[in-house]
Amino acid sequence: MDDQRQGLHARVLAALGPAITGGEHPPGSVLRTDELERRFDVSRTVMREAIRVLESMNLVRSRRRVGVTVLPAEEWDVFDPQVITWRLQGADRPRQLRSLTMLRSAVEPAAARLAADLATPSECAELTEHALGMVATSRGQQLDGYLVHDVAFHRVVLRASRNEMFARLGDVVAAVLTGRTEHHVMFSDPDPHAVTLHVQVAEAVRNRDAAQAEELTRQITLGAMAELDVLAP
Repeated sequence: MDDQRQGLHARVLAALGPAITGGEHPPGSVLRTDELERRFDVSRTVMREAIRVLESMNLVRSRRRVGVTVLPAEEWDVFDPQVITWRLQGADRPRQLRSLTMLRSAVEPAAARLAADLATPSECAELTEHALGMVATSRGQQLDGYLVHDVAFHRVVLRASRNEMFARLGDVVAAVLTGRTEHHVMFSDPDPHAVTLHVQVAEAVRNRDAAQAEELTRQITLGAMAELDVLAP
């Protein structure tokens, strides 16, 4: 029974979340829970659980005798990976990708510099492993396999910075990279230069070359922005 309720809860969120972030329900509009229950054919309990999740993301505010009010984008938890995923499903995808790539450009080079000083031998080995994994999956349209190593690589860089704020952005970067792949804002095979840069970042971190790690990572993020200019103008 619990699994069934969780399935219904997920179905409601999968429909309501993108509808709100995509503008189908603009800021200030009021959603009536009884109407939503009929629309999705779910119980009051299921709907309340879904609304609580949306409230936790600051997408809506629920008030007695008023209903569920959609909040403006300025109040959304824009760092929530689920909110990012929903926003990337909408028409505003190019702007969202640019915004997130600019965030990466500001954070990841600094994280790579710190990682070169602070990464453990185990983390250095992880970076090398995933960089080589990216090389192995960079041809033959293996984007799903490439994505696994790409996400893992950037998570290690952020974690190895020993900055807890940077490390928490691992889920954000993962959502961005996943969104680019799922929505085909990637070439069928990754840019060979970008793949090489990841290998070089792993080498720079292993060699404790902080300046080189920072500059190479900056080149990666600049390349990602240049790809957006071509694939998501």
